[in-house]
Amino acid sequence: MDLDAFSAVHAASWRRLDELVRRKRRTGAEADELVRLYQEVATHLSMVRSAAPDPAVISRLSELLGRARAAIAGSHDPSWRDVGRFFVETLPAALYRVRWWSIAVTVASVAIAVVAGAWFVSSPEAQAAAGPPGALRSYAEQAFQNYYVEYDGASFAAMVWTNNAWIAATCVAFGITGLWPLYVLFNNAVNVGVAGGILALHDGLPVFFQLILPHGLLELTAVFVAGGTGLKLFWTMVDPGGRPRSRALAEEGRALFTVAIGLVAVLGVSGLIEGFVTPSTVLPWWLKIVVGVVAFGLFWAYVWIVGRAAVRAGATGDLRRGEGADLVPLAA
Repeated sequence: MDLDAFSAVHAASWRRLDELVRRKRRTGAEADELVRLYQEVATHLSMVRSAAPDPAVISRLSELLGRARAAIAGSHDPSWRDVGRFFVETLPAALYRVRWWSIAVTVASVAIAVVAGAWFVSSPEAQAAAGPPGALRSYAEQAFQNYYVEYDGASFAAMVWTNNAWIAATCVAFGITGLWPLYVLFNNAVNVGVAGGILALHDGLPVFFQLILPHGLLELTAVFVAGGTGLKLFWTMVDPGGRPRSRALAEEGRALFTVAIGLVAVLGVSGLIEGFVTPSTVLPWWLKIVVGVVAFGLFWAYVWIVGRAAVRAGATGDLRRGEGADLVPLAA
């Protein structure tokens, strides 16, 4: 194919399509012409790709066809209504649908942490492997508490949020492997358990809970939800539940990233609590723990009350009907 000659012959059609696309209003005849030219230029693009794949021409025609497709099918401009729908329907529905996975991960993680802490306290070999007695005492009496006051509140909150958001995001992104969430969750539970064990050895268990509970209830819940969501995606690959596997993974994968976006906000709240409430020298410990319990309770109330209502209304955490591709009905 002589690409220059081909472009010269069809340039008028390309210009006319561009002109119609740019118009805000079109007559019925112009709308019909727009559809006809869209089909014609799509054929031109296919011919160029197969016979003379010039990047510049392909890019030009692809961009033109993209704008033409939006003009024909219509486009959706994001609005505050979409933001509200995300937090009232999409996100709570997605969280509600993974609630049992989240609870199972929570129970398993807490059990592992308790076993790891008890094993550490009763095992001289584990204590020796963790470090010399002086270092463990220093950790229990100084380092563990200093961690929360080493930086100013804003910097510490940002650091904690970034770290935990990264952990949650990797659990979600690599959840389909099945192994990565298990690895992250197991290591997280063991580390928390061993930290509690070190403080328990030096009569610091009350301090451990005073420092962990204000922010940890919400923070760890977010990590558990991320792990449960990733594992649910893995199980969807194993058992798509009567749906074609590709369709099931696409639907659950979109809902999974809905959860990931929501957890960024949840971890942001826990980061603020950890940055400003936990290290506070003004608030009494009982009030700090109350703040953590309230945040934890509000999260689960959001999941169970708002999420259940959203699911009953037909929300799934996936795209709304009309926003995704048309799907072939499946027998129940």
